[in-house]
Amino acid sequence: MMKSGRRAFLETFTKVAGSSVLIGSQLLTAIPVLGEVRGSMTVGEVIDLILKTIPGAPFSKTVDTLKSGSAGQPVTGIVSTMFATVEVIEKAVKLGANFIIAHEPTFYNHADETAWLENDAVFQYKKALLDKHKIAVWRFHDYWHTHQPDGVQMGVLTSLGWEKYYDEKNPAVVTLPGVSLKNLTTHVKEKLGIATMRVVGDLAQPCKRILLMPGASGGRNQIGAIIREKPDVLICGEVSEWETAEYVRDARRKGDKLSLIVMGHSPSEEPGMKWLESWLQPRVPGIKVSHVESGSPFLFV
Repeated sequence: MMKSGRRAFLETFTKVAGSSVLIGSQLLTAIPVLGEVRGSMTVGEVIDLILKTIPGAPFSKTVDTLKSGSAGQPVTGIVSTMFATVEVIEKAVKLGANFIIAHEPTFYNHADETAWLENDAVFQYKKALLDKHKIAVWRFHDYWHTHQPDGVQMGVLTSLGWEKYYDEKNPAVVTLPGVSLKNLTTHVKEKLGIATMRVVGDLAQPCKRILLMPGASGGRNQIGAIIREKPDVLICGEVSEWETAEYVRDARRKGDKLSLIVMGHSPSEEPGMKWLESWLQPRVPGIKVSHVESGSPFLFV
């Protein structure tokens, strides 16, 4: 049945205006969706939408800034990843995406300072590639870790299948039914797709209380958390080899039943950027969100 001209007009009006009108006894309510009304969201609009979900945002001091592109450019597609590598940029182009949300730096230092790289051929090549395809890169590190719950932590927990085992008040602590260190390492490798990991400990040791710290939180934070939480094993992204690894070695010599699993930085946090894909997609209807894994740069020989 065709709608009357008056009803069709009012429904169109409510879709655009985002208001409610009464037709007979039926209340029609429309929620404005930027992507539908304007054809596309801009980079800045997507960032603003995300920041509205982050406690205390925007921060006065953060590394989460645009590294290329502009806030005003319309978004054709979004790619989430750990590192905006040259390969990831190339894959984004093939996907028709011009907005990369990366967890870690683009230009090889924490603050993405580039003055020291201006004459470097690698930096120039990467920057030219971004400029050529008009790709915006936004770092999403401080904000994603501040999200409640921590976006990276939830991505790792979900990928490991540990949603029902973690402490919601303290998501870094996971209590498992009990598993050997060897089987635990096998589980982590298989679920996160990690080829090799480094371990300190006895592979036969039973592990129940897990301290999960993806990324690189630093030796003092890791050791402080071990002292506070008293885990059977710390599973982390990376360590300074003269800090946490040596603490665990000495603790074991003392007689403590403590082990360490080092996953590697990228594989330990990439699940958080995969989780961003499913978290963000419903919030930007009409814009395709894809996760592109940046992977590890290392070969193991």
